[in-house]
Amino acid sequence: MTALGKLGEAAGKLLKARGESIAVAESSAGGLISAALLAVPGASAYFVAGGVIYTRTAREVLAEIDFERHPGMRSASEPYAALLAETMRRRMDTTWGLAETGAAGPGGNRYGDAAGHTCIALSGPVTRVFTLETGECDREVNMWRFTEAALEALVKALEQSVTG
Repeated sequence: MTALGKLGEAAGKLLKARGESIAVAESSAGGLISAALLAVPGASAYFVAGGVIYTRTAREVLAEIDFERHPGMRSASEPYAALLAETMRRRMDTTWGLAETGAAGPGGNRYGDAAGHTCIALSGPVTRVFTLETGECDREVNMWRFTEAALEALVKALEQSVTG
């Protein structure tokens, strides 16, 4: 089993054991976070929804987030990742919301963020938001690193909420 498979399995076991659920929104990870969580047998016990929110249209239609109602907000930022995680948690009525938004590469994004930049947020019993800068331009490498960081954060938050 891969490292990501082990992280997905660890998260799935904790979610299942506690009867908790999760909804995921990701952009530059391209669905890999959801795939790692869904690869666990019995994932339907905890995985409610996942979406690749990759464009403005997807953000507005699938997440119902309109930046006109959030002045100064932009994607690939910690405030947006936090808003997206909370929106997914609330809209899907889950215990946890997990969001990832960034620039996988090989170039940066229109906001000036370099390739390898992503913001990851958790909304739930533990709230967490952070930025990861890999320093890599390789798109696939970044997608896997973003996925690993998101899953590691999820497992740590789940463990933290168990131990209090």
